[in-house]
Formats: sequence, structure tokens, C-alpha cells
Amino acid sequence: MVDTDGTQFAAITETTSFLHHFKELPDHRQAGKVEYPLPEVLLLILLAVLAGAETFTDIARFGERKIGLLRRFRPYANGTPSHDHLGDIFATLDARAFQLCFVAWVAALTNTPAEIIAVDGKTSRRSYQKSSKEAIHIVSAFAARQRIVLGQVKVNEKSNEIVAIPALLDMMSIEGAVVTIDAMGCQRDIAAKIIEKKADYILALKGNQGTLREDVELFVDEQKALKYKDTTISTHKTVDADHGRIETRNYAVIHDVGWLQARHQWPGLNAVVVVESLRETNGKITNETRFYITSLVLLANVVGPMIRAHWAIENSLHWVMDMVFRDDECRVRTDNAPANFSTCRHIAYNLTRKAPGKDSIRLRRKTAGWDDEYLASLVAA
Repeated sequence: MVDTDGTQFAAITETTSFLHHFKELPDHRQAGKVEYPLPEVLLLILLAVLAGAETFTDIARFGERKIGLLRRFRPYANGTPSHDHLGDIFATLDARAFQLCFVAWVAALTNTPAEIIAVDGKTSRRSYQKSSKEAIHIVSAFAARQRIVLGQVKVNEKSNEIVAIPALLDMMSIEGAVVTIDAMGCQRDIAAKIIEKKADYILALKGNQGTLREDVELFVDEQKALKYKDTTISTHKTVDADHGRIETRNYAVIHDVGWLQARHQWPGLNAVVVVESLRETNGKITNETRFYITSLVLLANVVGPMIRAHWAIENSLHWVMDMVFRDDECRVRTDNAPANFSTCRHIAYNLTRKAPGKDSIRLRRKTAGWDDEYLASLVAA
């Protein structure tokens, strides 16, 4: 096949649904001066990140060496951009529009609605601008059981999670899901937003809610002393043993919370959850008690595993982003580029997670770098 400028390239033999969901992404470059169409840039970056690229310099080199593979999907009539050009394009690309396209793509990617959505933030430590020294903080929504990133929004610091979480929830359809959030997100407005979107919540309760936490702890202490004879509860117990550590968790769901609701008028509140953990490691025993509030009307044997599932966002997402995708080492810093690059890493994460087989994400990325056919299979629809 020959383009109008005489450039030869191979016939396009493969397609990817990924690009279909990003076709409405606005491109604010002057149309007459665009050498590299935005879909080609996005596909180049995605394939490169899947294959192990961590910087725009890596991506530019990938484009030079893999032009034949790229032209299986798109013409790339002008080849691929330099690393500086890639950085400029991603710095000016609308981050929120990119995130909205991502959410639409994930909705089409997943076969079943998310049952448990864990929401938590992570800082990209080297993404700070030299002038401000502020690294970006990405708040992500994670389908805890499907192990898929559902959406993300950028904030400038962790304290802004309170504002970011409602915006993130507004991007997604969460009807019927249970949203779990740590204590930072234990806010009335967030609880109200979840209920408004026809979902339920489990919110960790710590000192940031002042008298609510104090009232719950006082009531629990009183009822424990009376062996909960004055209230209705359900209980559940689990014992985990791993690497020389034994951890016993006792869950108690207190279903009579009319007194608490009358005092605090918390949106949708139906129960309080108490989790007592006893951990034994090398003969040393530690205890911890955690409190949660929830809109659920379910027994402890159902609520307990949902609380445990929240930690999947730490173990299966944040840890993988740091150790496999090297998120904390990424020096992409200019304007919208850090947020957009983070979205690309999440796209790559979802695609590698959804790939068949039992290989780790680390090994799948290495295989994608070695094997063009495997790499193409990750994005081909």
C-alpha cells in the first residue's frame, strides 16, 4: 500500500477496539500541522508500555524499531514521533477527557458489573514539577474481585482526595456495587453520592470524624462488656496463616444503629462493623481494632470478606504499578503528561490482567516485549 506522499507501508490487517473508545478524545493541535494522528500516538504509547517502556524516550525508540508491527493497525504514514514530540502531545492532551474515555473503554471491556469497588489514592513520587515540588496524586477505583482499574482522577495532593472521590464516582456507573474507602473518604458528601448512585458503601472510621468515631467506640466497648445482649449483631471469624504469621480476625456487625443515626444523621447508615485482629508473628502478638460504617443490611459473614477485598487495591494495583510498571520512578512531569501517562499504565495493566493464562503481569510484559504476536494479541479485538 502506498500513501499519497509516496510512503510505503504494509496493509492493515488487525484492528483494536481500544481506539474506538478513544475516538472522541479532543485533539487541540492545528489540523493542518498534525503529522502524527492522535489514534496513532495513543496506540504507539500503549503498545510500548505493554512491552515495557517507561519513558517517552523508550516509546520513541520502540516506534522506530517496531514500525512494521504498528502498521498492522494504522498507516503511520509519517513514521512515529520523537520523544520530545510525544511529551508535548501528552502534556497538552485533556486529562479529564482521556479519563472519561478510559472509563467508557473499561465498561465495554468488563463482562460483568463490579461487585466491590475499592477507592484509594497513590502518589507518583517523581512526577513533581521543579517549580512546585508537588507530585501528582491519582485516586483510582478498582474492581476488587475482577482486578480491573475502573477509573481514575488526578489531584495535586492526598488531602484533595475528598474532592476527587465524588468526581471519580460521577464518571462511573456503580449501581448495585459496594464501594469501600479508607478513612480519608469517610465524609457525608461521599456517602450521599454513593447512595444517590444506587450503590452501597463501607467506610473506614477513624479520628477524622471526631464524635462519630468516639460514639461508636464507646457504644462498642459498653456492648462488649455486656456481651452484646442489648443489641442485634452478627459475627464472623477467619484465621489466616502465611509465612510464619497467624492472623485471626473477628468481625461483628451491629445492626441496631437508630441511636447513632438520630445523633449524627449519616446518609444511608444501616450498620457499624467492628473488626478485631489478633496477629502472631515469631511469638510476638499484636492486637488491632478497626471500625467501619456501612449502608449494607447484611450479615458479618458477607460484610467481612468485602472489607478484606478492599486491600486488593494496595496488593494487586498499587504494588504492581510500583514494582512492575515502575510508577514511582517515572519522571514524566510536564502539565497533563503525568496524569495521561498514568492512564496509559492503567490501560496496560487492565489488558495484561485480562490476558489468558497464569503468567504474572511482569512476565506478560516481558513476553510482550519479546514476541510481536503476543503483543498484538493483547490489543487486537
